[in-house]
Amino acid sequence: MSPADTLRLLLLSSLWGLSFIFMRVAVPEFGPVPLILVRMGVGALFLVPLLLSVRYLRLVWENRSRLFLLGLVNHVLPFSLLALATTRLEAGFTSLINATTPIFTALLGALFFATPILRQQYLGLALALFGVYVLSADRLDFALGGDGWFILAVLGATFCYGIAGNYSKTYLAHLPVRVLAAGSTAMSALILLVPGLILWPAEPVSGLAWANALALAVLSTTAAFLLYFGLIASAGATATSTVTFLVPVSALVWGFVLLGERLSLQVLAGMAITLAGTAIATRMIRLRRETREPAP
Repeated sequence: MSPADTLRLLLLSSLWGLSFIFMRVAVPEFGPVPLILVRMGVGALFLVPLLLSVRYLRLVWENRSRLFLLGLVNHVLPFSLLALATTRLEAGFTSLINATTPIFTALLGALFFATPILRQQYLGLALALFGVYVLSADRLDFALGGDGWFILAVLGATFCYGIAGNYSKTYLAHLPVRVLAAGSTAMSALILLVPGLILWPAEPVSGLAWANALALAVLSTTAAFLLYFGLIASAGATATSTVTFLVPVSALVWGFVLLGERLSLQVLAGMAITLAGTAIATRMIRLRRETREPAP
């Protein structure tokens, strides 16, 4: 990864770390789907003007079905699942489970997108999943009122991200960044319009919730998507997905400072194991020189 890509990765991690804080504050008043409608709708208002040329509009039209699918699996489904999770789970805790994104990116790339996976990556996968277990073992309660389903919602979001990262790199890498960002955001807003309005809260939303929803839309969506799709094109899906190494640190710090969330030994241990396993799986940590053929 180039120095410029590294700087963009750091900025992206900061914006997405804050997104967990914004959701945690805003979602109790908006509800998950209306909040994500605001996120994608406002994001579309900022990004769609970037498409106001015949060339870009033609590219959007020619790739409309793929941009629709990308909007669904990279924005609508995972963002809604994460917003649902933050109604129950702490921002930092949610971001740590979300750190398994590179695992799903690598596995789905190997299974469906002809991306080789090396033997050490299987070890990293097992270690990362063990870290998730350490992090959440005492919270995997699937009874009514338990946290288990919300933890599964976060894992569902990371699974969607794994599909989207590989899909974008394989089928949409030829498109300019603005077409990917604005096109998929606009498609997401269209998908969410009807369900978001149907589920819109009956009670007035406070100014604090609106401020966090708009920050989520402008900072963690508009600006972040331009950075994200640019990184996908220049550094690749798996490299870009390592942004989740830095996002949990940002979310944990901001959650502690702004929301008073607790940093327990269990959370820190789970974070260390999960991120170590993810680093091995994505080959940021190499156990030995890789001279053998990829595992079948």
